[in-house]
Amino acid sequence: MAETAPDPKPSGIASNRAEYDKRITEKLRRELGVQLCGFLEDPTVQEIMLNPDGTVWVERLGSSMEKVGTLDASRAESLMGTVASTLRTQITAQNPILECELPLDGSRFEALLPPVVSAPTFTIRKKASKIFTLDDYVESGIMTQLQCEAIESAVRNRRNVLVVGGTGTGKTTLTNGIIDYMAKACPEDRIVIIEDTGELQCTAKNVVILRAVDHVDMTRLLKATMRLRPDRILVGEVRDGAALALLKAWNTGHPGGAATVHANSAPAGLIRMEQLVAEATQAPMYALIAEAVDLIVSIEKTAGGRQVKEVITVEGHDGIHYITKPIKEEN
Repeated sequence: MAETAPDPKPSGIASNRAEYDKRITEKLRRELGVQLCGFLEDPTVQEIMLNPDGTVWVERLGSSMEKVGTLDASRAESLMGTVASTLRTQITAQNPILECELPLDGSRFEALLPPVVSAPTFTIRKKASKIFTLDDYVESGIMTQLQCEAIESAVRNRRNVLVVGGTGTGKTTLTNGIIDYMAKACPEDRIVIIEDTGELQCTAKNVVILRAVDHVDMTRLLKATMRLRPDRILVGEVRDGAALALLKAWNTGHPGGAATVHANSAPAGLIRMEQLVAEATQAPMYALIAEAVDLIVSIEKTAGGRQVKEVITVEGHDGIHYITKPIKEEN
């Protein structure tokens, strides 16, 4: 009888890598400490923040920020150095800003060192542990059934959706809910997602996720996306002149996408798009914006929690103003 071949042993490189990852994970946990690791594992915690004075603050779902403890500067700086080393980079006085994902769980990690701050400072924005569906938004009272139906109709009819709100209002979480419906309602579509930090979540089977980095910006990725045969183009957050490339992509055979932008109201979202487009060209682009953006969903943080403030359709531009129509209950 033929001898059974022994199971192949892991290569030296793979074994060394596994050991390295294990050591890094243990080091990060030591530097974070038991309390911060607990916050990372707490599904109700959304953000963990270290201020220059050494105080640690957390924000939980549906609650205000609260001070929860302290972290000394030397340990915080060691943590930042460890995170930077996993990216084969450094955070120093000459390179004092680190923007990346925390190796432990993929949470967004923004760290700063002197001289841009007085002492080590960081914010950890945790990835959502669960996708909050559009139905969940209705059931929790964050949006109305009519608003939900307007968003779902826009997705099914390949309309472009812009989600707007201030910092911490839940734009990304809401966009994840829209993407979830997109994957369910149009499972045959090929989706391309572009972002600089991995926060958007997509359950579609045919999806490509692109990450902007220091030497490859979002505008370049949007141009590359045109050759990836996308049906829908999604952008995690539009921040600069890449807005023009996105609008052109949406307007030239790739409708049905979604993106987020910082603005305090739905109409202000259009003005913000103008400002971002102006970083790429001084030519007026009102008509392009009005034609490319079909639906705007505005979400805000109130004393009672997050709330979809308004949903409007964009009908066009009359040469002076945008023509919009609010989605609201009939009296």
